[in-house]
Amino acid sequence: LGAALAHRPDALIVANPTALHLGVAIPAALAGCHILMEKPVSDSLEGMDELKNALRSGGGKLLVGFQFRFHPGLRKAAALLRQGAIGRPVFARAHWGEYLPAWHPWEDYRQSYTSRPELGGGVVRTLSHPFDYLRWLLGEAEVTFAQVGALGDLDIPVEDSAEINLRFAGGAIGSLHLDYLQQPPVHRLEISGTSGTLRWDNADGTLHCFRAEVGQWESHPTSEGFERNTLFLDELRHFMDVIAGRAEPVCSLEDGIRVQQLALDVLAGPYRIKAG
Repeated sequence: LGAALAHRPDALIVANPTALHLGVAIPAALAGCHILMEKPVSDSLEGMDELKNALRSGGGKLLVGFQFRFHPGLRKAAALLRQGAIGRPVFARAHWGEYLPAWHPWEDYRQSYTSRPELGGGVVRTLSHPFDYLRWLLGEAEVTFAQVGALGDLDIPVEDSAEINLRFAGGAIGSLHLDYLQQPPVHRLEISGTSGTLRWDNADGTLHCFRAEVGQWESHPTSEGFERNTLFLDELRHFMDVIAGRAEPVCSLEDGIRVQQLALDVLAGPYRIKAG
């Protein structure tokens, strides 16, 4: 790392295992790098003040890699919520289940950071994207109840399932399901308001909006050619704008810290469940 930083790079991408992020990010920030940091920001909140101070000293900006901030369906949902299309949001339900061994079938999932506690693994941290986009769409959140546990047959020493209840600053309540087990994978979101509903499914990316005043659904599909990799390309384009001073990070270190706190609140809860 020291040899790389000696070349005085403008920017750096931190994409090593979760628990090792800060060992790279802090020296890079002190060296003045702009940083794109893979989510979550770390496996704990230790070292966050040191990272903030390093960024302040070095003058760089940090973007956390919650790429669903760039999904056109979720961006449309944010716009419709701002417009009051479904009235006041009252309830949200996000569900993400995806069979871990199928993520990278060419490698042993049990050796991946996703499965190893010492590297920050477990489904709550690894699939933390919904914490971020729910905060983005509905405002600051707090955990009111959570159940986590290892319910499947994956033979890993971390939680593979979580059921979480949330309350949002605007008064809405919500629930979030995460798991490493579901086949086929499912990732979807529903937000109900006082005068309508939003439904989004990652399978095709389309956002559906029901407006009570007209009594019918409207659909907002993604553009032709959209694919999963489009999210990462758009994220990188935004990061280039951050480096050039043309934009502020859409997902800041403070956003990453808030997501990490929610994840830690879930994991610290007293309700752990076991298979069988």
